[in-house]
Amino acid sequence: QRQLVESGGGLVQPGGSLRLSCAASGFTFDTYDIGWFRPAPGKEREGVSCISSSSTATYLDSVKGRFTVSRDNAENTVYLQMNSLKPEDTAVYYCAAVRLYGRSCFSRNVYNNWGQGTQVTVSS
Repeated sequence: QRQLVESGGGLVQPGGSLRLSCAASGFTFDTYDIGWFRPAPGKEREGVSCISSSSTATYLDSVKGRFTVSRDNAENTVYLQMNSLKPEDTAVYYCAAVRLYGRSCFSRNVYNNWGQGTQVTVSS
């Protein structure tokens, strides 16, 4: 059974940092592309960052320079390091897995495996 479990969320002050983890099990992790999503105004979920099976990273413009995605295939885990957090980063963050085969990694509808989400709250 394919499973994704997010962790690492919490309450942090503006300017602070968090590292989210997405632990995978039940599938050949190193052949899958992994995306991080969060709800956005007017959208169900927007792509924040994604990392391909070959470790190519993509970022939403508003998080470039602040967020870094990485993967550890030996641990079947993807990380999202979030620095310089802003109140507008507050959201539930979800990770998702799929083999994209050239499709856009920010197209949430192509993903068929989702985690339960982890809450990130940025507030003073």
